[in-house]
Amino acid sequence: MGKTTILLALFLLVAAPRAGIAQGGSPKIVDAHLHHNGDPTFLEKLVAKLDSVDGVAFLLTPPKFLEQVRAFIPQHPRRLVGFGDISLDDPQALELVDRFHAAGFRGLGEITSPLKNYDDRGYWPIYERAEQYGMILLFHTGIVNRENPTMPADISVDRMRPTTLDAIVRRFPKITVIGAHLGNPDYAWAAEIARWNPNLFFDLSGSSLIKKQNDYAFFKSIFWWSGVVSPHTPKGGAGAWEKLVFGSDVFDGELEEFDRELGRYHNMLDACGVSPEAQANIFSGTLWRILNQKPRTGTMRGRKA
Repeated sequence: MGKTTILLALFLLVAAPRAGIAQGGSPKIVDAHLHHNGDPTFLEKLVAKLDSVDGVAFLLTPPKFLEQVRAFIPQHPRRLVGFGDISLDDPQALELVDRFHAAGFRGLGEITSPLKNYDDRGYWPIYERAEQYGMILLFHTGIVNRENPTMPADISVDRMRPTTLDAIVRRFPKITVIGAHLGNPDYAWAAEIARWNPNLFFDLSGSSLIKKQNDYAFFKSIFWWSGVVSPHTPKGGAGAWEKLVFGSDVFDGELEEFDRELGRYHNMLDACGVSPEAQANIFSGTLWRILNQKPRTGTMRGRKA
């Protein structure tokens, strides 16, 4: 096989998922945050759910399930987008980024539980590689559960504060970053950082819309700047609410959480009087445009550290 043929084959392998996603009109739902539990029957149930709501899901896939998911996604290119669930502290992290990219995965995440702050320069080569590939990054932000309290763990929510994303999105402006959970409970910090960074978005999955269900108007004070003309607000661009995207945070195969979280989003946005146009972007439009934009590439050459 000649060099040209090999390069063409590699291009088609990477481009196929992008082409599949772009076919047809935009879906009604793009779920930015859905975990694969490794069970092939879960994948079939997930696709059936997405078919029923005309949805697409970012399927967060640990490396051990890469081959399984790589084989499954081409059968449902209008429903699933692969994300590589890597650890920033894995000695093979860069190699894994390459592998997930070569498999046609469009992003990395949910990135969580780092041994250093997310914005530590030791992680920058990973972000640089993701920028070169035009990959989306999904970070856990805020409080995190403690699955086994009897076992010692080197995990700290302080390393995962939404403030740590600010340096990343400024240093790597070609990367689209999504912060999961709106920094729960650092909502104000999360929104303020998103206000000034056009490449940063957040989902509101997790416990926030449960604990705030009797006070959804609270979020008006978080996304306050829509329609405000001031030197202290971004000129043009999306409204404040459109810094949100939908994420279900389905994990352990509990697909019922998809519908529950979808209902919570609708209830909160309606209670806050968010326009139908902005809601359409939250549930689908924003991420659909990002998925279908021209691939972006970046390089660190010539840039000072």
